Amino acid sequence: MSQGIVENLIQQLMKLPGIGRKTAQRLAFFILAMPDEDAKSLSEAISNIKQKARFCSQCFNITESEICSICSDESRDRKKICVVEEPGNIFVIEKSGSFKGLYHVLLGALAPIDGITPDKLKIAELLERVKTNGTEEVIIATNPNTKGEMTAQYLKEVLTPFNVNVTRIAYGLPMGSDIEFADEVTLRKAMEGRRQL
Repeated sequence: MSQGIVENLIQQLMKLPGIGRKTAQRLAFFILAMPDEDAKSLSEAISNIKQKARFCSQCFNITESEICSICSDESRDRKKICVVEEPGNIFVIEKSGSFKGLYHVLLGALAPIDGITPDKLKIAELLERVKTNGTEEVIIATNPNTKGEMTAQYLKEVLTPFNVNVTRIAYGLPMGSDIEFADEVTLRKAMEGRRQL
């Protein structure tokens, strides 16, 4: 066994968020010890998601088809749009069972110092949806940190001319954290206690 291939796998695993060298080493040796079939399944799953995953043409969630399952679900409340930063936020909110409307993924948050300006996010697409789809409420569920707050304030300003109710999820979430790491109960309380911006 070449030390180079193990080190290469460790280096690749360290590119994942939250994975340091020790965790990457444990994962690499776990993968090495896996039955061949399981290792191949893991490899195929990674390959498939890279080949087949795309953004929904309406909300920018991850999907395999043109329109995601949430946007195509006619039972959802189409008058409410929950705005999130990343597709992963949708999974967490859906797991909480606290929201039955539609979503809109910005694919980031405002960070002018890093070059992330409104034109780099899916804000124009959000405004177009609000303008043409009879939206009554936009719930802003950006992360409760500096970038998320800046994004929420910007969205409130640009949505004002559309005569739509703009709310922000309540602070059941700790400041400085990401929605992705919130537990279901905290997230449900935050969604239920959203407030006017």
